[in-house]
Amino acid sequence: MNALHEVIHLINDEDNKAFIAYLSKKNKRKDVGNIALLNSIKTDDINVKKKSFPDKKSIDAHHALRKRLYDSLVEFLSNRTFENDTSEEHAVLRLLVVSRLFFEHKLTKAAYKCLAKAEAVALGLEHFSLLNEIYHTQIQYANLNPALPLDEVVLKFKDNRHKLQHEEQLNIGYALLRRELAAIYHEGRIVDFQTLIKNTIEANGISLKQALTFKSLYQILFIANEYASINSDYGLITSFVTKSYAFITGKEELAGRHLYYHIYILYFMANFYFRSGRFADAEVYLEKMNFQMQKQGGKYYNRFCLRYFLLKSFTENYSGNPGKAIDTAEKALAQHKKADPVDINDLRMTLIVFYLQQDAGRSAALEMVKLGHSDSWYEKKMGMDWAIKKCLVEILLHTQQENIELAISRMKSFKRRYKKYLLSVNEDRVLQYLALIERYVLKPEIATTPKFQQTVEEFITVAKSGPKDIFVMSFVAWLLARVRKKTIYDTTLILLSDYFSPSHSA
Repeated sequence: MNALHEVIHLINDEDNKAFIAYLSKKNKRKDVGNIALLNSIKTDDINVKKKSFPDKKSIDAHHALRKRLYDSLVEFLSNRTFENDTSEEHAVLRLLVVSRLFFEHKLTKAAYKCLAKAEAVALGLEHFSLLNEIYHTQIQYANLNPALPLDEVVLKFKDNRHKLQHEEQLNIGYALLRRELAAIYHEGRIVDFQTLIKNTIEANGISLKQALTFKSLYQILFIANEYASINSDYGLITSFVTKSYAFITGKEELAGRHLYYHIYILYFMANFYFRSGRFADAEVYLEKMNFQMQKQGGKYYNRFCLRYFLLKSFTENYSGNPGKAIDTAEKALAQHKKADPVDINDLRMTLIVFYLQQDAGRSAALEMVKLGHSDSWYEKKMGMDWAIKKCLVEILLHTQQENIELAISRMKSFKRRYKKYLLSVNEDRVLQYLALIERYVLKPEIATTPKFQQTVEEFITVAKSGPKDIFVMSFVAWLLARVRKKTIYDTTLILLSDYFSPSHSA
């Protein structure tokens, strides 16, 4: 799908009607063809080009028409967005633009009133770049207002400039780290991420001791969560996360102005507590997240709902409510089919795991079929770690359904594709786990032998002594259930209860 198609399918019916009216008013001739082209793209008429443009000259004209339509659409959307956006940020921009217009026409008093109003709103938003423009404009036209306390304005300008510089430094560091994370997840790049964070912070002069904004807190918590995920140990960031979140405690009046970042922060907090095995705490933050998602007419509901339902189903499942967890995941997938594919894949994989834990292999298989892309596709779209987990779940599913040949085939392809990578990132425990699964697949009765049982128990003891990862334990529980002849779900809860208990932590 090209850029024109993507943008056209982005607009809703109301905007589409307004755009047609905009084109009609703009067209000086009746044979322009831009409205006909728009309608053909909206209805996905793939034959319109062949029908209307049979030769090369006509095809060139078609391309020119497409470019003009795209330019008109961008112009229309920019105007409409600015006109319809009632956010406080755009209100400040409007006041700033009007104030400069007033200055140009010597309406000094009216101009400074606009700037004062803009400053008050921008301060509430903690929008340092807008404040920089406001103070810059006040100083630029100070000669027109002798009563202006110029020294105070200059001090505010300098103080704000320091805050803006800190925000820019953090933003640069955040961008660099996110790009590196993308390479780690999607290209399998081998990186010492802890050293990378330290070097990035030092190179960009970032200080985490300075006052945080909602945006900077979001950026920091994003990196912290990713760091913990890569290391499979959320205990590494416990102190940092709790201290950072204290920043927004008691700042409810600002939260509404930073709703997007506030929701994201609550999501990170819920995820942190879930991955740390503190399910009741995770539920608290999920309730807060859901409450914020309803605000401003549910403006960000669709953006975050699948992530919310993902964590909601996780906490329900591992809190002893598997039926409720499955129901939550099933309904979310059924009701949000056009959501972000990444979020859909995450939720579908979660549902498959829930089915496996309940020994509902048929249901799991039906969902697995819907994850029909290649390993390479999932590595690029979902990340290396996700693709590896999908393969392991697929192997367990084939084993559980006694599809022995398929399980063996999948294990062979897994080792060919991921063995070198896993060894390079010091995750040889995955290969050890796979070797145990392979022994069980080739000879299921081995699960009853004392030697194999001892080997599995020793493997689990080593796994439990390492970083705390709820997903690692879920994989381990599947194998342990075979050895102990217990249900997978009950084994999982027992294992996690011991795993996250204070005595075990000690």
